[in-house]
Amino acid sequence: MTSPPQMPRADVDALLAALRPRLHRYCARMVGSVIDGEDVLQDALIKAVEAFASAAPIQNVEAWLFRIAHNTALDFLRRRNRQNALHAPEEVDMMAGELDDIARREIAASSLRTFMRLPVAQRASVILMDVLGCSLQEVCGIMDFSLPAVKAALHRGRTQLRVLAQEPDDAPRPGLSEADRSRLNAYVSHFNAHDFDAVRAMIADDIRLELVNRTRLNGKAEVSRYFTNYSRATDWHLVPGQVEGRPAILVFDPAAPGAAPKSFMLLAWSADKVAAIRDFRHAAYAIDGADWAVDEG
Repeated sequence: MTSPPQMPRADVDALLAALRPRLHRYCARMVGSVIDGEDVLQDALIKAVEAFASAAPIQNVEAWLFRIAHNTALDFLRRRNRQNALHAPEEVDMMAGELDDIARREIAASSLRTFMRLPVAQRASVILMDVLGCSLQEVCGIMDFSLPAVKAALHRGRTQLRVLAQEPDDAPRPGLSEADRSRLNAYVSHFNAHDFDAVRAMIADDIRLELVNRTRLNGKAEVSRYFTNYSRATDWHLVPGQVEGRPAILVFDPAAPGAAPKSFMLLAWSADKVAAIRDFRHAAYAIDGADWAVDEG
């Protein structure tokens, strides 16, 4: 019996682009951060592209990609020393039935910080099945767990999430420092006023720009094109704030007053100059589930 032909590389690239939001959603909830989740996702996609050329014919490319993302997230967690063991000490054959729509929506709406309070196996199984809608068989393949082990992890994870959902989320939200507030306000004020000459005066000569999911630019001359493109667009209004406790610029759509931000930017500073920009404009999926706040200072 012959093996099925390998999927053409062009089709794989198209699948990567289509799956990127779902892959990011998984990675972000596994590592507890939409920002770190993007780093894990980029690492996983590099591994996938490198492995595809030498891989045997892949019958289920989507499951293959999720398994690479899963293993990359685990590697990231191991580097941060956030887990001691991957497998549960025992495998208990528990029923992992389908949830009703209300329970599924409640789990999907859980914060990233809540997911991080679950052990890794429980976290992965709940995210894959209840947030992303994978089947039990798909979860087993992605996690490389037996069916009883997945059922046990899923049962325990769902039970623990119900307990955690009852706890008040009263953790204090630290505000921006005066230095961060001053620098962000200056940058945002010039940007919103379309005074891009003033913005360019704030950036370092060797500035680095990552337009996530699109391109990377280096140096003031190249990055200047980035500001030119913004000057031609009308679908943005910047507001200083925080994403996951980090100083950030929130991007709102002027045509949707009262809506949540549609993306965000992160700036890195060196000697009061902008040394790096990470703009998620073309990776709007990253704001999904992010803990963000407008600066009230």
